Amino acid sequence: MPGLVRSIVVEARRRPGIGLIIAIGIALVILLSLGTWQLERRQWKEHLLAEIEARRNAPPATLAEVEKRAADGADIDYLPMAVSGTFDHAREQYFFATDDGQVGYYIYTPLRLADGRTLFVNRGFVPDAMKDPATRMAGQGEGPVTVTGLARTKLAEKPSWVVPENEPAKKLYFWKDLDAMAADAGVAGDKLVSLFLDADATPNPGGWPKGGVTQLDLPNNHLNYAFTWYGLAAVLVVVSVLAFRRKAR
Repeated sequence: MPGLVRSIVVEARRRPGIGLIIAIGIALVILLSLGTWQLERRQWKEHLLAEIEARRNAPPATLAEVEKRAADGADIDYLPMAVSGTFDHAREQYFFATDDGQVGYYIYTPLRLADGRTLFVNRGFVPDAMKDPATRMAGQGEGPVTVTGLARTKLAEKPSWVVPENEPAKKLYFWKDLDAMAADAGVAGDKLVSLFLDADATPNPGGWPKGGVTQLDLPNNHLNYAFTWYGLAAVLVVVSVLAFRRKAR
């Protein structure tokens, strides 16, 4: 769009005319619409951030409550949740990630529930050198546990073409493909809980994985984008007026 504005400005300086006036009007409407759209997006983002903050401060819900909320069409992302079960550490999966500049992985581990279903839990981050469970055996405890964290929704597809393809054969993931994780872990579709749980920062024995890794700093740059579009509209108006005044003289 900035390139189109430059082209119109050049034409306005060379030969103002009816056709050019129409082109300038169309471009101006588009620029103003984009600026207004960004302001609307800013309001939506601020509302979303406030809603997420309110959810995070709510008491932990049960899995049944979260699933009912999802079934009713409500958003469950970042909703606190507590769930009990037994980890199947032998079938953990690895999501490529960074933490404080360190390259490593989020450890997604199947949690076997009392009703026979399985919930995948993001237990937290480990550096690349600790990907092998043998290097962090203290955190691979057996027996029933209760995990508290934030519910996260299942992704329907890869979020962007720039994201690398997952490598299920290596248990390595670049986007959260729950169905692929479940297939590798031998979890049948009717036994899979259709959401994730990001564990909170409660320390694991031995310190690893390090929980509380949920990304909550959603960018909100819409005001800057709005100023950019409105600024381009202002430039277009000023240059066009100057060009037509020059032509009139």
